[in-house]
Amino acid sequence: MELDNNTHISKFFLLGFSEEPELQPLIFGLFISMYLITVFGNLLIILAVSSDPRLHTPMYFFLSNLSFVDICFTSTTIPKMLWNIQTQSQVITYEGCITQIYFFIFSAVLDIFLLAVMAYDRFVAICHPLHYTVIMNPLFCGLLVLVSWIISILDSLLQSLMVLQLSFCTNVEIPHYFCEINQMIQLACSDNILNNTVMYFSVVLLGGGLLSGILYSYSKIVSSISGISSSWGKYKAFSTCASHLSVVSLFFCTSLGVYLSSATTHSSHSSEIASVMYTVVTPMLNPFIYSLRNKDIRKALKRFFVMAGLKRSIILGLEKCS
Repeated sequence: MELDNNTHISKFFLLGFSEEPELQPLIFGLFISMYLITVFGNLLIILAVSSDPRLHTPMYFFLSNLSFVDICFTSTTIPKMLWNIQTQSQVITYEGCITQIYFFIFSAVLDIFLLAVMAYDRFVAICHPLHYTVIMNPLFCGLLVLVSWIISILDSLLQSLMVLQLSFCTNVEIPHYFCEINQMIQLACSDNILNNTVMYFSVVLLGGGLLSGILYSYSKIVSSISGISSSWGKYKAFSTCASHLSVVSLFFCTSLGVYLSSATTHSSHSSEIASVMYTVVTPMLNPFIYSLRNKDIRKALKRFFVMAGLKRSIILGLEKCS
């Protein structure tokens, strides 16, 4: 097929994890369970932070933003995959694929920015506690989130528009469960050197740069904590960072591994597994990591459900009286 006919390509085929029919119900059940846990778990964090004035602090402000982005992150890929399994179809339209790429990159980049901002917040809180309220004032916190949103939008817009310039021939099968930009670039039959350059430059500049900032923040945090004489004080200081460190480690190890390893290998199976780790597993684990280890979140949720129960009892009582 000549390149002139590329404009007629209107759909791609997402091959997913397996084409064996007997495995589809298992895959469907597994992913819909993880998706529902992710959505409801992160919604609970947002609900707890927004409903409790005690949690209106920079740390929980960033955490609620991270929870919102995680919901968007998983909603970009999983519902389409579940729909395809349910309808026994592998089709995704060209427009749908580009849209998925845009929101996927946007959510991933914003996730990285928020993790970096949260690391900086913990750095200021532990290393400069006396100046914490001055440095992390509401205006500065809002500015950090706003800049993160703007850069994420611009980066995803740039890479999505560059994918639009690619030409695709007869091979429209994507060996993945969603339209990952790396897979799309590899499918193109036109020159993709510029796309690869921009993609890897973005990974190194944003991913590597922000990871360096996170590692620097935590190196200073560890140095500061080691200077605390009390063992209880060390435990209390580090416990506030342990949950965030676990999320950062899982997210960066898998996400950077997918894109950096793609330069030397083309194993789609290993890429799919790694992609599941940072697109599905990490957002699903966030509510457990942050809420189970965080007494403030647990108390806020308990107060919310108690108040919700009291309001329901009052409403039912009034209805009976009337």
